[in-house]
Amino acid sequence: AFRKAAKSRQREHRERSQPGFRKHLGLLEKKKDYKLRADDYRKKQEYLRALRKKALEKNPDEFYYKMTRVKLQDGVHVIKETKEEVTPEQLKLMRTQDVKYIEMKRVAEAKKIERLKSELHLLDFQGKQQNKHVFFFDTKKEVEQFDVATHLRTAPELVDRVFNRPTLETLQKEKVKGVTQQTRLKRIAKERQKQYNCLTQRIEREKKLFVIAQKIQTRKDLLDKTQKVKVKKQTVNSPAIYKFQSRRKR
Repeated sequence: AFRKAAKSRQREHRERSQPGFRKHLGLLEKKKDYKLRADDYRKKQEYLRALRKKALEKNPDEFYYKMTRVKLQDGVHVIKETKEEVTPEQLKLMRTQDVKYIEMKRVAEAKKIERLKSELHLLDFQGKQQNKHVFFFDTKKEVEQFDVATHLRTAPELVDRVFNRPTLETLQKEKVKGVTQQTRLKRIAKERQKQYNCLTQRIEREKKLFVIAQKIQTRKDLLDKTQKVKVKKQTVNSPAIYKFQSRRKR
């Protein structure tokens, strides 16, 4: 009985009172309910009208860059998520190792690189002379008569050497010290080439460790709740670059 009374009271509140001779026409809604329903209907009609106008005025040759990242799926435009450019080796290290461990390995590689460079800095790589020496003259005649061996006061056979290039006075006083056997010279050249290959590999490894350490540090920085904007996407050789909102430290 209580529920029936509550329902009848609620119905009396919702429905609009009307004369008895109009009861056969059904319930008459309140004006505020009619206004809400009418406003909702007009809003939807306006939205549909705007969509029809936009479809009619659409340019079929129109292009904007968002089209390259959006695909149509079940009639709905979905933005495709771009995958991060990370090699499997980088991903494995980023998931299993800490940034301090990566930095320690990178510093160790850098020390080994410096030691190898100090041992090989006097040797020319693949027989090519890297250093250049520039001579200056006042007249064109001096340039035409110029001889490198005479100017450096050494033998013509020793001009192409980057290191161990004695003068003629030294050659008259002392003998040239070094290996003269052809087989041994080839073996030394082979060992030298092997050292240069090792140096190249260590330089590449040091660069990779540096990139991995930067990516791990970037992911740690993203855990901060500070507002940020991505400036540059992540690549294999560089981490993503973000611009963080400046905050005054208390």
